[in-house]
Amino acid sequence: MTKSEMRGLTRRQLLARVSAVGASFLIGSGFIAGTGAAWAYETNHLKSEDFATLVQMARDIYPHDRIPDEHYVSAVKGYDSSEAAADIATGITKLNEAAKKKGFVSYLDMGWERDRVDILRSMEDSSFFQKMRGGLVTGLYNQKAVWPIFGYEGESFSKGGYVDRGFDDINWL
Repeated sequence: MTKSEMRGLTRRQLLARVSAVGASFLIGSGFIAGTGAAWAYETNHLKSEDFATLVQMARDIYPHDRIPDEHYVSAVKGYDSSEAAADIATGITKLNEAAKKKGFVSYLDMGWERDRVDILRSMEDSSFFQKMRGGLVTGLYNQKAVWPIFGYEGESFSKGGYVDRGFDDINWL
């Protein structure tokens, strides 16, 4: 089914034609969507399954239960480019091969975070893992929508600095 054919689908028809991965993603032809929230991402250069794997990998590298999946999607969507697609696909293949050695169909099929983290630890010296980990630091934590989750109010220079804005408030002692 092409993307143009999917535009005329009802929600029910769409859900009938996608496969659920775990409890958080629906994967279709050329897109992934959240099952518990209103978000979707249309892939351009990566297979939908590979993109969903990147999102899960991002969540496993920087796990925050309070951060919704759409912020992880935003953090990895830069890898859905023509320049990065081949390297990402190769890295995802290695993740899936490692999962198969443990008796799973794919990395996404691994239900336990502990199993996925074990695979990531075994790959942490690879250029693929280092590229992902490094890109996620800024890709995830530079999103202004994520800052309030951590209690960060953003930069303070434009507001006169931290000294007069609670820096010396030590009522927590």
